[in-house]
Amino acid sequence: MRLTVLLDNNTLIDRYLVGEPGVCYHIDIDGRQILLDTGYSDVFMQNADILGIDLKQVDTIVLSHGHNDHTWGLGHLMQYFDRTDRSVEQRIQLIAHPDAFAPKFHGNKIIGANYPQDCYSNYLDKVETKQPYYITDNLLFLGEIERTNDFEAQRPVGQTKDCCGNLVGDYVLDDSALVYISPEGLVVISGCSHSGICNIVDYAISVTGEQRVLAVIGGFHLQNASETLMNRTAEHLGRIQPERLYPCHCTDLNAKIALARTTNVNEVGVGKVFEFA
Repeated sequence: MRLTVLLDNNTLIDRYLVGEPGVCYHIDIDGRQILLDTGYSDVFMQNADILGIDLKQVDTIVLSHGHNDHTWGLGHLMQYFDRTDRSVEQRIQLIAHPDAFAPKFHGNKIIGANYPQDCYSNYLDKVETKQPYYITDNLLFLGEIERTNDFEAQRPVGQTKDCCGNLVGDYVLDDSALVYISPEGLVVISGCSHSGICNIVDYAISVTGEQRVLAVIGGFHLQNASETLMNRTAEHLGRIQPERLYPCHCTDLNAKIALARTTNVNEVGVGKVFEFA
């Protein structure tokens, strides 16, 4: 499995790529070309072009959750397909939790996915699932993450609408992740970890039955985290002992320093390439 960071808040030094507050990863596995998230704009497309990745070959798009900084680039990708010779017969699976397409608000701002069905259906076949879903034999979409600890995902992030159209606190139940099951252990790939990075790793272990965690990559939702949350997260991950952590996107410097006390924290940014057996 080869993972290339097409979009993150940070870029690698001397690569001259473009950063943006968001996430997009290109995953090449078993002949499949997969995107996890698409960022906020078309920046991921600019970076893909520089890095020599042909987005016309993408056959699967996974949305980690329905926030704008992870989904709004999808519209730019559809426009790109319209401007190229990509056939509408080349169908793309769009995999997400059903709530990823629910309306989401922060105050008077719309922060949910911008998904016009009549346009995107030209290229995309939606797979909406709360259950774990195997994309390949060794790459798994986790679906709805079980939230089993008492320190993560305790507060809503903005608002959404319930079945009656009423505004309610949004606990981002659509937040999910990918897991690559490698011969050396699990590679957990998150978008923003609104469900809690510890909950995500625990659930990946539970679903796969694999206790070894080789790497955890992605946003850990630890921006301006409280001391209690930070300490308990570091302790929990320290007990699991992933071989390597790659926190990015919504994870600030204080969080990385705290995590480095118990785990092996590594740098990540736009242009970073990971290869796993």
